[in-house]
Amino acid sequence: MNFELSEEQKLIQKTIREFAEEEVAPGALERDQLRKFPNDIFKELGKLGMLGLPFEEKYGGGAADTISFAIVVEELSRACGSTGITYSAHISLGGAPIALFGTEQQKELYLTQICTGESLGAFGLTEPNAGSDAGGTVTEAKEEGEHFLINGTKCFITNASYAKFLPLTAITNKENGEKEISAIIVPTDAEGFKILNSYDKMGLHASNTTELVLEDVKVSRENLLGGKGKGFKQFLITLDGGRIGIGAMAVGIAQAAYEKALDYAKEREQFGKRLSNFQSIQFKLADMALKIELARNMVYKAAWLKDRGKRFTKEASMCKLYASEICMEVTREAVQIHGGYGYMKDYHVERYMRDAKLLEIGEGTSEIQRSVIAKMIGC
Repeated sequence: MNFELSEEQKLIQKTIREFAEEEVAPGALERDQLRKFPNDIFKELGKLGMLGLPFEEKYGGGAADTISFAIVVEELSRACGSTGITYSAHISLGGAPIALFGTEQQKELYLTQICTGESLGAFGLTEPNAGSDAGGTVTEAKEEGEHFLINGTKCFITNASYAKFLPLTAITNKENGEKEISAIIVPTDAEGFKILNSYDKMGLHASNTTELVLEDVKVSRENLLGGKGKGFKQFLITLDGGRIGIGAMAVGIAQAAYEKALDYAKEREQFGKRLSNFQSIQFKLADMALKIELARNMVYKAAWLKDRGKRFTKEASMCKLYASEICMEVTREAVQIHGGYGYMKDYHVERYMRDAKLLEIGEGTSEIQRSVIAKMIGC
């Protein structure tokens, strides 16, 4: 195996790292405290050509690979978790379903807007009673002539306030107790469509997390994504790709926490010597570096498999599960190394720890990932 990045990947990494350090990181603490969405940052990402990175050039994309996408998510998340999750959801949840399952007309109309940044990408899957059990969807889309009439509620939806449209899942038929679930692209300015932005979250304060309420929302049948009754399979495929994004985000946040802890340990003195001279601290830092390296390799492997058209469901779940759990561990240890200062917002590590927790929940909880892996290994 060749672990060296291609020249194109190195250029993307260099470009996005410089951008993240100069434009994203300086305002991360303030955005977190003020719960301020990084609008200006995404305008600049659009100018850099990052918002359509993995999509075809004819729709305004960059035709880059999944490893490049993971690199961008990691670097943005290293600077600001909220920016990282916004970008990851924009690509893997908002753009990917349209790129994978959309008609040529749908791609020209919708994917182009995602690539240019005219609209941020979002995906309406989770419901109050359909989280891990996505098959528990109750939102309904009834056919009325050439239209669907949609009623239901979605929750914990990323980016919806900044999306002009989004694919969402809904029941289009019930037969013998079985639900036929389809995906439909819905304009967010449609009559009867409400976006509520009132969640008070533990972390990722600068990202946009919303509730969607649909009351008799009328949408053309032309907005059906990839065929009637195919929505369940489509969102499983979509989540596989999304888990690579969450894994990359976890690596980025863990890397940031590790770097802060290492720098602090080299500077802070206790009992007449630097913290980095204490073996207990050295072992913590060594374990952190080890686990981040393993997590990054797992993320890149899943991305590599995806880029080669190979099956990557197991590897996507593995990288998401491992990276999210070591991210939580690394950020916790970073706070511990900082001692009392780690509890203070000015030192950043408490923000990393708060942001990390969502990664064990979003795109399928750790328990769901273990279930997926168990099924894939034949249990």
